[in-house]
Amino acid sequence: MSQDVNSAIAEFHQVVNMTPKELESWLKTEESQAVGQRKDDDESTGHKSGRRIVELLQKKEDEYTEDEISHMKKVISYVHRHSAQKPSHDIENSRWYYSLKNWGHDPLKK
Repeated sequence: MSQDVNSAIAEFHQVVNMTPKELESWLKTEESQAVGQRKDDDESTGHKSGRRIVELLQKKEDEYTEDEISHMKKVISYVHRHSAQKPSHDIENSRWYYSLKNWGHDPLKK
């Protein structure tokens, strides 16, 4: 694997700080399903991404496809961009917080 791919995988595992089990549980909540942009179907982009992240977390690193590496980079970019838009109050009940959790990142997790 190239250095670029290795660093993308490492950063993905850094920004995604929820376990597959935590993320699966979160994705079943009303809050999770209430946020995000929707295309044609009923599921938001972030919710769909969350399901894919669960699958990625359950794979061995040497089994990732190019498409999966590309999705990891998309997750990294989203988490960084969205984290910069942090609201000034009531983070825990914000759409901002819910969206980040859909992408596998819990900003309140220590």
